[in-house]
Amino acid sequence: MSDGTIVAENAAATGAAEEPRPASGTPESEYATPAAAPAAPKSRAGRNLPAALAVGLGLGLSLIAILLFVPKVFIAVAGAGVGVATWEVAKRLREADVLVPRVPLIVGGQAVFWLGWPFGASGVAGAFAATTLICMVWRLFDHGLQQAPRNFLRDTAITVFTLAWIPLLASFATLLLLEPDGNLRVLTFMILVVCSDVGGYVAGVLFGKHPMVPSISPKKSWEGFCGSLVFAVIGGLLTVTLLLQANSMIGVVLGVGLVVVATLGDLIESQVKRELGIKDMGTLLPGHGGIMDRLDSMLPSAFVSWLVLSTLI
Repeated sequence: MSDGTIVAENAAATGAAEEPRPASGTPESEYATPAAAPAAPKSRAGRNLPAALAVGLGLGLSLIAILLFVPKVFIAVAGAGVGVATWEVAKRLREADVLVPRVPLIVGGQAVFWLGWPFGASGVAGAFAATTLICMVWRLFDHGLQQAPRNFLRDTAITVFTLAWIPLLASFATLLLLEPDGNLRVLTFMILVVCSDVGGYVAGVLFGKHPMVPSISPKKSWEGFCGSLVFAVIGGLLTVTLLLQANSMIGVVLGVGLVVVATLGDLIESQVKRELGIKDMGTLLPGHGGIMDRLDSMLPSAFVSWLVLSTLI
């Protein structure tokens, strides 16, 4: 998901990602769209904007209803999203000949996410350590006992990275939900990420001229980043004051923090996709890509929201 700092990026819940760059030595023509392919209506960000808005609005309203009326169901919905996102990333990695052990990674990732509910942070830490060990052993012997694994160090390191990137960071949404008024805290962090998206889109489209990190994401601009800050700080002031009944300055801290980590989260996924030579992690959500393309900025934001709100409220 875009963090909202992309010039001409889709608005809240559009989650556009930049076009893939060909790997070194790969002809541009291999990444070009065939001339005969029908063109879908797209925004300036290169996405089917009506479809993206419809999907984003539907997802947003559904999550709001769940958090307000049946908050524990959010754990099941988010857990399913984490599982799909982990599968998408594992699939893309294996297509690039990075042989991450998918079965223990996905199953163990679910344990990392779910065990935060009954056991808190200790359950998350224990599941993470156990899954890391199982994945290393699995990769060591996945070709049998008579054949030494190829690229063992690389593959296990990327496996642990994926486990931390998706299930571990997502588990903080579960921990946040278990806090007093946890459903409102989760809703607050989600609203602020959307504010960051909207602010970055508006400012990027209207004023974006100075690329932020052109080597990773050429469409991001400093003007978009400032727009994200303005919208997220205003959103933080309102949500923390009205929803959480807390000091409004906590909303300022939270808003600034989420814009920074959401931007970094989007850049991290952009760099991963750049190295893999792909545009999206998946195709499940029209106009968005895959589930992971919606979670890239949400994942670090869940951790920072848990840290700020648990410490200051």
